[in-house]
Amino acid sequence: MRFFKIESWLDVLKHVGIVLGLGLIITLFFFYIYLPTTTNHGESVTVPDLVGMPLSELDEFVVQRDLRFEVSDSSYSSEYPPLTVLHQFPKAGSEVKENRKIFISLNSKTPPSTVMPNLIDKTVQNAELILKSHELKRGRITTQPDEFRNVLEQHYNGEPVEPGTRIPKGSVVELVIGDGHGISQFEMPSLLGLPLEEAEVIIKGNSLNVGIVFNQDENTPEGYVIIKQSPAAGNLVRVDSEVDLWLGDPVELPDTTSVN
Repeated sequence: MRFFKIESWLDVLKHVGIVLGLGLIITLFFFYIYLPTTTNHGESVTVPDLVGMPLSELDEFVVQRDLRFEVSDSSYSSEYPPLTVLHQFPKAGSEVKENRKIFISLNSKTPPSTVMPNLIDKTVQNAELILKSHELKRGRITTQPDEFRNVLEQHYNGEPVEPGTRIPKGSVVELVIGDGHGISQFEMPSLLGLPLEEAEVIIKGNSLNVGIVFNQDENTPEGYVIIKQSPAAGNLVRVDSEVDLWLGDPVELPDTTSVN
């Protein structure tokens, strides 16, 4: 066998340099010429925003952009119509290779149901938190007289809905709450012709107070009744208002029940 004779270190360096040079040329050729021509390296596509797009338009839209798509799952949102895109991966704006598959989640046709919670006697703030945890929405709020500002009624589709009833997720629940004042005004009932004791019961039962009782003393006959009242029957009064009474013989009763 004939051996190559190394005459000096200079020859060694020359050979090493030749080998390194060839290696560099091969490397550059592989990464900058061969790979780009076989893998489309450097040719990318920007992923479009598909969220909210109907499924019927999706195929043509994606194909025109040299991409593909696949429905990976479905969920429900009341913010979008049925069979529209809710989520996508990769997200919009990502740079991907041509023919890349985009995985999407579609909005289902029928919303899943949830159990209507019990909101009665809850504050509006608590009711909103409970509704949100059940994936429900708080709708219009109306008030009615009550001493507390808590929930008095809960309505769905304009009708009262009992706790435990299954309704679609995303449904709007309307609330009736107290105004915090109670019944501030109401019509004064008629007390004419009643004995004083019965009139006092009616007055107190309506959260009113007995004011001045005229013609009442130790000599008042037992048969006397209320022949006049102030405020008169039918007038609007407020809770805790005072009612003045006049006692007299029943024959003194007026022909009408609206005596001032």
